[in-house]
Amino acid sequence: MSIYDTLNKEQREAVFHTDGPLLILAGAGSGKTRVLTHRIAYLIEEKGVNPWNILAITFTNKAAGEMRERVDQLVGFGSESIWVSTFHSSCVRILRRYIDRLGYENNFTIYDGDDQKILMRDVCKMAAIDTKVYKERSLLAAISSAKDEMISPEEYELNAAGDFGKQKTAKVYREYEKQLRANNALDFDDLLVKTVQLLQTQPDVLEYYQQRFRYIMVDEYQDTNTVQFKFVSLLAGKYKNLCVVGDDDQSIYKFRGANIKNILNFEKEFQDAKVIKLEQNYRSTGNILSAANAVISNNVGRKAKSLWTENKEGEKIQLRQFDTAYDEAEFIAEDIRKNVGAGAVYNDNAVLYRTNAQSRLLEERFVSSNIPYKIVGGVNFYARREIKDLLAYLKTIDNGQDDLAVRRIINVPKRGIGLTTINRVQESAAKREIGFYDALRGLDLIPNIARGAAKLESFVALIEYFKGVARTESLSDLIKEIIEKTGYVEELETEDKEDAQARIENIDELISKIAAYEENSQDRDEKPTLSGFLEEVALVADIDSLDENQDYVVLMTLHSAKGLEFPHVYLAGMEDGLFPSYMTVTSDDPEEMEEERRLCYVGITRAKKELTVSCARKRMVRGETHYNKTSRFLKEIPEELMETGKTFREDLEIPTQNAYFQAKQAFKTKAFSTGKTAQQFTVTKGKKLDYTVGDRVRHIKFGEGTVEAITEGGRDYEVTVQFDKAGVKKMFASFAKLQKIK
Repeated sequence: MSIYDTLNKEQREAVFHTDGPLLILAGAGSGKTRVLTHRIAYLIEEKGVNPWNILAITFTNKAAGEMRERVDQLVGFGSESIWVSTFHSSCVRILRRYIDRLGYENNFTIYDGDDQKILMRDVCKMAAIDTKVYKERSLLAAISSAKDEMISPEEYELNAAGDFGKQKTAKVYREYEKQLRANNALDFDDLLVKTVQLLQTQPDVLEYYQQRFRYIMVDEYQDTNTVQFKFVSLLAGKYKNLCVVGDDDQSIYKFRGANIKNILNFEKEFQDAKVIKLEQNYRSTGNILSAANAVISNNVGRKAKSLWTENKEGEKIQLRQFDTAYDEAEFIAEDIRKNVGAGAVYNDNAVLYRTNAQSRLLEERFVSSNIPYKIVGGVNFYARREIKDLLAYLKTIDNGQDDLAVRRIINVPKRGIGLTTINRVQESAAKREIGFYDALRGLDLIPNIARGAAKLESFVALIEYFKGVARTESLSDLIKEIIEKTGYVEELETEDKEDAQARIENIDELISKIAAYEENSQDRDEKPTLSGFLEEVALVADIDSLDENQDYVVLMTLHSAKGLEFPHVYLAGMEDGLFPSYMTVTSDDPEEMEEERRLCYVGITRAKKELTVSCARKRMVRGETHYNKTSRFLKEIPEELMETGKTFREDLEIPTQNAYFQAKQAFKTKAFSTGKTAQQFTVTKGKKLDYTVGDRVRHIKFGEGTVEAITEGGRDYEVTVQFDKAGVKKMFASFAKLQKIK
């Protein structure tokens, strides 16, 4: 039996179509990775294509790793010659070899988000920009958007004519690029921009890679931006054997520059392109897919398709509405606890939400319920202070032109080098147009530096010593030598003994990471290098930290969840103003609403067996209570697909905040005009209750449950009930009016 016999009809068609441009519209859970890997195997085994001539690109390290593993299993010998990597990793490999053609040195540094912020702060000072008016984050976002569209500082400046604000941004953009080049550094956008510039300006380099990559495959094509499209188009320009796989219904990264037109207009850009639709879903139940199809069908800007499955219809979608966001979080925690008690495992569950801020209440409830969890998209391991410090040492050793790295560690651990001394070095370097570290190596040319000279010379000697270690010893030995010679750990322990232990554990983890990198390099028959390690670290994404072997509930935003799947998914905060967002609701922009709807579609299709959607009538946002309508996306799901439970009202319409306060004000006005006083409520403690601990009771709102505890207070009894649907509630007996079930 052939390995291709396991594919369905459409999958086989996509695998066997090897020549010319091909668009595979792959719906959620339709086996697109399987198609890509089998297509690679078919090219090699049946078409006789050299593995060296194949390039497969995806977006995350995790996806690239999974694809690499599957390709190795299918192809076997020779598979190591296939490039399977992310866009950024592919570009880094090309730039490491040829970026000197653009005036950079090949051991360039890659700046992460924190590095960019520090550099932007310096740039704003140099350009006399008021950061209270022009926020650093906004300036970086504007520059990133310009780079995504391949707009140079000069072109940006021309386009800014007559717009004072844009002219300021143009000034910052120009200086920002100047400083990056001076530091021999690239930001993430540059990795693609510089590669495209290289291919456009160096015909021999373009010819080499066009000959090298005769068959190109791109995963998640709907997430590509303009510069990524240009990169792929240039590489495929000669042989046209470009296969792109994607789903326009899952295009949710417009805010990162993704251009949905790349996939919608593929046939226009690439003449004679063949289009194949993969609509059979292998992941989810019938009810979940029916809900997803119903929601996404309301979008106009999409290619027609409808997911179907041979799986069972499965459970109905559980819809729960609560009074408050606190009640919502409490229900989710208790529902997970109950399911685990019945035999499920924690990592079967994922809670997805629209904004990071929603995680706080969920975290609090999970902690109090002793539920293990992990937030994906929290503080990245490599963004922690002690890790950034040690990486700055490694960057300085690898690339002395990286001023940010040198300045970060010049007084870490403390060496008694003052800010005045550092500023004098910086001023001298700027005047002479050389790097900060180069200025340190010529201290005799810096005026008024005598008092600090000995300490600076000692620092330079230390770095030069480490450079010698790097040339002769392993990376593991180098990092250990840095830690020992600098006394970094001792400094941590002196600062804060309680905090030091966690930081030392992080340092140990960094050493383990370096050792793992060396081992993996050797397995690939590659020499581990300092540049290679720093490159790998710079390209790590938050989603790559998700360990599927650990048993914990995953909390993440909907944007972080794409590409993942879980047996049970909770979609929390399904309210207009939260999801879709307030800005989308008020913008009246149909394209923005369609992107939000695609995000909802992605959330629904993460669920394999069970989906619970929840909303709250009121929610605290920035210290104010907001009253929201139920999300319009929920109303697009047919009623017969949903089970509402006993906590859900028949009418989904909740007053808007303004309507609520108008009604409240009207009530007050009426009460005062008639001269009536407000009704007073009193609590009358009964002599005894007609139920006790362990009894089954019924509540008019929360339904049936079991009494867990009864506490006698001065004015009333406090009753704790574990409700079957609504979780644990504490209430006063007089208000609860619980009825014992006979």
